[in-house]
Amino acid sequence: MDIAESDAVRPLAPQEFEQIRHLAYRTFGLDLKAGKEELVSARLRKLVRGGGFHTFQDYYRSIVGDRTGESLLAMIDALATNHTSFLREPDHFQFLRDQVIPGMGTRDPIELWSAACSTGEEVWTLAMVLNEALPRRRIRITASDISNKALSFAQRAVYPVERCRGVSAAWLSRYFAAEGRPPVSYQVAPALRAQAAFRRLNLIESYSWPHSFPIIFCRNVMIYFDRQTQERVIAGLSQHLEPGGYLFVGHAESLTRVSHSLEYVKPAIYRKPGKKEAKWNK
Repeated sequence: MDIAESDAVRPLAPQEFEQIRHLAYRTFGLDLKAGKEELVSARLRKLVRGGGFHTFQDYYRSIVGDRTGESLLAMIDALATNHTSFLREPDHFQFLRDQVIPGMGTRDPIELWSAACSTGEEVWTLAMVLNEALPRRRIRITASDISNKALSFAQRAVYPVERCRGVSAAWLSRYFAAEGRPPVSYQVAPALRAQAAFRRLNLIESYSWPHSFPIIFCRNVMIYFDRQTQERVIAGLSQHLEPGGYLFVGHAESLTRVSHSLEYVKPAIYRKPGKKEAKWNK
């Protein structure tokens, strides 16, 4: 047997897929349906090989036996989808600018939560929108994600030129520092970065914040959960939403089949019953 053969990882067997699938569901709510075997194999193979394992079974056992939890976090990082972009689903930001911000009155600071912030594009888009609309207010954005890898990227806040194509030249000039000539990447300006605080958080576990939020963005994460998990996540988000506050979800994430206490506002935007904008100042 040559070295290449001795290093080979055996194909993912059906029972191994089931083990990993149940572990992913139990620990972070990811619903890996049948047909995702190839995706799981492709995303985890590097970790299996890097750990010196020849089978996914051995890799699974190592995760379960790792009391530090580091192996599980590495698996989550590999399986979590971190696709996002600046100004993704732009009508959300238009609604925020036109309908939500005017109702803030003299409120200061303005605080909101990006509950599945991925690599940070949503966080910095929110920061730019709020700074444009309320230039003299204090902006505080709480940002969380389950992936340490995504959070590290978001905190560095350096984005290749191609990922900044949706950002206007005026915003690039005002809120970013170009790196290279011609620019090869842009870093979010220090003043904007200071407005965001990042924390690793698993939305299906119990968690708490010191206060509730008037605005929560949790977009394009619930599509990976089954209905029972979605209801648990929405209940947690609602608990941390102020009466009268807004929850933004992804356009692919209708809550029609999910039991919740929120009022429908328009597609992918919901509101917690309670006080109206006129009484929303603090």
